[in-house]
Amino acid sequence: MNNNKKEVLAKGLKILALSLLFVFAGPVILYSAFNNQEHPLYIAVLVLGIVCFFLAMFLIFKGIKTLGQAIFDSK
Repeated sequence: MNNNKKEVLAKGLKILALSLLFVFAGPVILYSAFNNQEHPLYIAVLVLGIVCFFLAMFLIFKGIKTLGQAIFDSK
């Protein structure tokens, strides 16, 4: 494995590690939003939780794609 592949592999692992933050933050924020439906910031917190979910999914797919490029790319 050459140096460039190691860098791409490390980048993919960093992206996946970052996605873990949003994987856990999304449900916590949504739970908080649904428990405080009468609060004036309910909609803002709900949107933030949904954005965390979509960001987590995007980062997971991007991280897996980057790992796949590092492992299976023949360049």
